[in-house]
Amino acid sequence: MHLNRTGRIGALCWMTAVPIFLTASLVTGLRWRQPTYSWATNNISDLGNVHCGSWDTSRPRSVCSPWHPLMNAALLATAVLLAAGLLLTWRLLGRGAVVRSAQTLLLLATGGYALAAVYPADVDENRHVLGASLIMGGNLGLLLAGRAPRGTVLGEWRRLTLTAGLIALAGTVLFFAQQGIGIGVGGMERVAVLPFPLWACCLGVLLAETAGGRVPQSRSTVPSATAAAPRW
Repeated sequence: MHLNRTGRIGALCWMTAVPIFLTASLVTGLRWRQPTYSWATNNISDLGNVHCGSWDTSRPRSVCSPWHPLMNAALLATAVLLAAGLLLTWRLLGRGAVVRSAQTLLLLATGGYALAAVYPADVDENRHVLGASLIMGGNLGLLLAGRAPRGTVLGEWRRLTLTAGLIALAGTVLFFAQQGIGIGVGGMERVAVLPFPLWACCLGVLLAETAGGRVPQSRSTVPSATAAAPRW
């Protein structure tokens, strides 16, 4: 099955999301007011906080991010691009309960990015925490995606997906346990959050490479008109 125009656009959305997110994180961090923003100490959410002052009773730290509108806008753009990539490649990636469950959890995670962007932690902590929880829950979606059948597009890249899912799950557990293990709690949060968008970016590149060829599929299955247009 050739990668169609919709699939190409979806792949492009995935490839674009990570550069936007990482560039905004870097630029917003550089505009941080004293003390210097630390990827090991500060959370990602600190970049989007609207007000300056001491933040977080469980792990108090000074927060002041003058360029928070840039970070929140980039976070929202990341959510939209990741969601668009999922929806535009929905049928392409495969079918069956495992694939659909994985896609649904990942789609919910994109909603988490949107919630975290629209509701900064110091503006509406409850909604922000809900968004963060959905993002972390998306890591289960990565693990499920790593169990996709071999005959699906997702199944062709199981090692990549399982690796991303296991790293994200380990990061999530250690982050909630407030264990930095040499990279700080803020660094561990990035281990928990970044595998999904990085995986999506890698998968987007792999899909884009098939644009001039054929999307991998099961060797034991002969393509048919029915197989070419899988249903939900």
